[in-house]
Amino acid sequence: MAEGAGGRLERWLSIGGSIIAPATAITTLLFYFGYVSSRAQYDYFGVDVDLVGLTTQDYVMRSPQPLLVPLLVITLACALLLGAHTLVRRRVTERDKLRGLARRTVVAGLALLAAAMLLLFLYPLLQSWTEYPLVTPLVLVAGGSLTGWSLMQLRRLDAEAVGAEGGTERRAVDALEVAIVLVWVAVAAGVFWMTATIADWSGRGLGKEQARELRELPSVILDTKERLFLPAGMGVAETRLEPAEDGQAFRFRYWNLRLLIEGKDAMFLVPNDWDAANTTLLVPVDGNVRVRFQFRNDPP
Repeated sequence: MAEGAGGRLERWLSIGGSIIAPATAITTLLFYFGYVSSRAQYDYFGVDVDLVGLTTQDYVMRSPQPLLVPLLVITLACALLLGAHTLVRRRVTERDKLRGLARRTVVAGLALLAAAMLLLFLYPLLQSWTEYPLVTPLVLVAGGSLTGWSLMQLRRLDAEAVGAEGGTERRAVDALEVAIVLVWVAVAAGVFWMTATIADWSGRGLGKEQARELRELPSVILDTKERLFLPAGMGVAETRLEPAEDGQAFRFRYWNLRLLIEGKDAMFLVPNDWDAANTTLLVPVDGNVRVRFQFRNDPP
């Protein structure tokens, strides 16, 4: 029987939904981790990244840098776990031995989960510990992975035992199945937390790297109509412009400035050299300023 128009439409909508939904989820994750990294990067210069006005595409394009290491680690860890699972299945063939191994692994996993819970409850005391946001999710992921794998093996062994006895496995969701689902949800949350921590650290590292090489940023000459009254120790040179004619609107010129980032309606300028007392200068892009970018001092 030929497929009706309504059936074809429903099938294509189902296929489209199966493609769009994962793509939307991936884009959302890329946006989030790009935002976390960018926020930490520009916070190092005292700038709230929300003031810059970056777009969703900008954050997505910035996400590969903080996600590269976590993706490699997660991929290698999954490959290692699959290899260990295959090795155990091949070496331990007796059900009783496998059941004993699974029970011991459950105990080890629950001990790690208990340690993770203890770390969570001790957060008010340990919040100043720099490695806390990485160590805690790592312990949570390790304990949850061991517990989840062991419970799945026990669940499978129980199902095989029922089948060997000629019985019928009960299909209703039991406490063990719920526990397995909850454990893997906790593992996913731990992976997300760990990745967000690495993204934050990566952004902070990018900010420090920029601060060490400020002279590699584009050099800016800024003309303004009014004096900016910048601190003398900032290292920014100022000179008064004598109007050559009555139409000259700009009165002051500043240099030794570098372009940190350009937003939708403003530029963020920093001095040539980093100092803890320096500040980031927000310059609105309007008719009140005139901006020039200098060539690099590198003859062709």
